[in-house]
Amino acid sequence: MSCSPPSQAASAAGYGCCHRLLLASTTVPARNGGCVGRVHRLALALRCLPSAGHRVRSRRVACQAMTETEPEGNGDEEEKDEFEDGASSPMVDGAAEANGPAESGSDIDDESHFLLPVTETIIFSFPMTHQKKDETTNAELLSYSDTVQKIEGDATSINDTQEDVEVVEVASGSPLPGMKQQLDDSVRIPKATIDILKDQVFGFDTFFVTSQEPYEGGVLFKGNLRGKPAKSYEKITNRLQNKFGDEYKLFLLVNPEDEKPVAVVIPRQTLQPETTAVPEWFAAAAFGLVTIFTLLLRNVPVLQDNLLSTFDNLELLKDGLSGALVTGLIIGVHEIGHILAARESGIKLGVPYFVPSWQIGSFGAITRIINIVRNREDLLKLAAAGPLAGFSLGFVLLLLGFILPPSDGLGLVIDPTVFHESFLVGGLAKLLLGDVLKEGTQLSINPLVLWAWAGLLINAINSIPAGELDGGRIAFAMWGRKISSRLSSLTIGLLGIAALFNDVAFYWVVLIFFLQRGPISPLSEEITDPENNYIGIGVAILLFALLVCLPYPFLFDPSQLTDIDFNL
Repeated sequence: MSCSPPSQAASAAGYGCCHRLLLASTTVPARNGGCVGRVHRLALALRCLPSAGHRVRSRRVACQAMTETEPEGNGDEEEKDEFEDGASSPMVDGAAEANGPAESGSDIDDESHFLLPVTETIIFSFPMTHQKKDETTNAELLSYSDTVQKIEGDATSINDTQEDVEVVEVASGSPLPGMKQQLDDSVRIPKATIDILKDQVFGFDTFFVTSQEPYEGGVLFKGNLRGKPAKSYEKITNRLQNKFGDEYKLFLLVNPEDEKPVAVVIPRQTLQPETTAVPEWFAAAAFGLVTIFTLLLRNVPVLQDNLLSTFDNLELLKDGLSGALVTGLIIGVHEIGHILAARESGIKLGVPYFVPSWQIGSFGAITRIINIVRNREDLLKLAAAGPLAGFSLGFVLLLLGFILPPSDGLGLVIDPTVFHESFLVGGLAKLLLGDVLKEGTQLSINPLVLWAWAGLLINAINSIPAGELDGGRIAFAMWGRKISSRLSSLTIGLLGIAALFNDVAFYWVVLIFFLQRGPISPLSEEITDPENNYIGIGVAILLFALLVCLPYPFLFDPSQLTDIDFNL
């Protein structure tokens, strides 16, 4: 390899680039010892710091090894003149060589030409003239390198800080129908709290968390439930209370997708009861007054035939007072049963809204559950208590009506075919009245039969397994959310078909669809099944309601069927 003195301008240019590019430098000895002085090679590494989100492309840079001797004399003025004349710097020359082949006029040893693959550095080569300048440049550039590393460390710490304050975004809305959510930054569950819930509140002995995701204003945890659900729920609730007090509410539910247990944690302050513009007691009192009027109207047949004449003959309403009292008593006992069961289970109820009906006097009452029910057994007790009390009183009064003669000796004259509208009432009439009961023959009965029958019908339509009716809650408590939801859809569909032939069914299915179709609010713990004796009571109530609503299909006088066959 030949050695020739380098130009002082080239050395100055290389030295200037060191300061402008903030590059790390290294020195290597000359490969040819016969040349004057020492040959130095400065490798400048320009570190490319890519911005976030961009990938650094790998490039191959052609690097030329140059072996030149140190010049004699002072070249400062020549170096300045060369830069002023517009001579290209070694950095530009190196870049030009990296992008294309070397010029034909250059005297380069073939052994000194090599290629290096680089990803974050670009290598440039040019000579150095003074060993002292080498040492000064090394010190300065090392300090620049330390500064760059410090900046990188600061950026990394900023990113870590951002990750630490990251919060889990929660979905809007509420898992509890009728509950108003107040979602803002102050009630969102932070990541640190979620980690505490996973590691310290849940555990191997209760609920082993495998994943979590945002859910309706809180966080849904998926995992494996350990032990009995009721005991596990109690342990988790105690740990949650010890860690966070009353800040969060726990739900232990069944995932409808795979029917596996899931745990949901929601901030309590987002579970606020929905308020209404009109006070509850005022609206309930207005509905109650209208219901009293329809109960009186229902027991005065003359006014039912001409409703417009009712306000001109208000004195006739007193004739329906006895019937209104009996039917109202059955409805009232129904509501008292709910109130007593709610007190025993710690459930808070709203003011009951009595729904008027000009066909049967009333459709019963709609009562909201204000707080969260503990489990399915408590819900079953609450839902079954009302129909159980109402059916018991109504059935006793119905039996008395069939047994006792009319108080005035005349009673109420009816056509016995009316008893075909109810399997229960028709069966009792056939059993207690016997041969007296014949189709087409007028019959005098105690009006208590019709008054008690109306009370039984009101209890029965509220025990239909649909929506948030008593029957819908009973079905949910016994069989869970999935089965009860399907049963509710089937029941509403059958009611829709019956509405084509019966006006009571029509108004009732409309009322259910707009006011009571559900879904039922989640319970604190929905996995544990109720005890068998409570399930037996629930099934009995549903069957009794079915007997009241289904028609009686058999003739009261079998001889009439024989006469029809003979005539044919």
